Amino acid sequence: MTETSLPRTVAETAELLARGNYVADRALATSVHLALAMGRPLFLEGEPGTGKTEIAKVLAEQLGRRLVRLQCYDGLDLAAAAYEWDHARQLMEIRLAESGGASRASLRETLYSAEFLLRRPLLSAIDPGLPPAVLLIDELDRADEPFEAFLLELLGDFQITIPELGTIAASTRPVVVITSNRTREVHDAIRRRCLYQWVDYPDAARERAILAARAPGVPAKLSAQVVEFVQRIRTTDIFKLPGVAETIDWASALAALDEVELAPAAVEDTLGALLKYQDDIAKIRGETAARLTGEAIQAA
Repeated sequence: MTETSLPRTVAETAELLARGNYVADRALATSVHLALAMGRPLFLEGEPGTGKTEIAKVLAEQLGRRLVRLQCYDGLDLAAAAYEWDHARQLMEIRLAESGGASRASLRETLYSAEFLLRRPLLSAIDPGLPPAVLLIDELDRADEPFEAFLLELLGDFQITIPELGTIAASTRPVVVITSNRTREVHDAIRRRCLYQWVDYPDAARERAILAARAPGVPAKLSAQVVEFVQRIRTTDIFKLPGVAETIDWASALAALDEVELAPAAVEDTLGALLKYQDDIAKIRGETAARLTGEAIQAA
């Protein structure tokens, strides 16, 4: 993997994302560019399925950097996120040292060296001995609030202090992308260390462009009708609005059935590719689906 230089303008940033088949609007491209230019973490908030995680993947691919992903979850702690000591190897070293008559002082110094350190995503992303990285801290809102305190030193100074070993600082700052689906509020201390961007559902024109880039095998007529249908369904009162990922999946599913345009029967048969809850499918199926199909065909 060959590392490339950072884009110099917002237009170059948009082009870089486009090369990775990511269609960004001007506001999002500007935020990404500023995060790269200023070396600041980028905090992306929005509904699930709007393309937040994909930005980090595209940046890693297009910049030629390692993608280091920390998937957050309830109960995530420092040992799983940053580092822990290899206790099994340490125990073995103790037994070998005792049999060899090593002193306690030399043993203590050996046990807490880098050799016995297990690098988890946060430490791996800033390790000066490894190539530069794009660090994706995905769905931070799923982690417990106390975990955010672990991130403050990393996001502020791009370093991690290990009591037994010392401070490890990045020689090249990683590109940091933090995502949140806003299932809870993320603390102000995290937000202050980041540039912020709300990632919304795309308008019809951008969603058509996304489909063209991500699902080029879908016929143009069908693609336009799918987008019009999805745009309308997002105005209905359902539990989980479909994201861009679901739009791509649904269009691809219809194309796999050799559909070239929307038809009520095909819509009914494939709603499970677009909607992920039975209550939502039941609410849309039938008269509502037929009406939305007709409106989408007429608008496209």
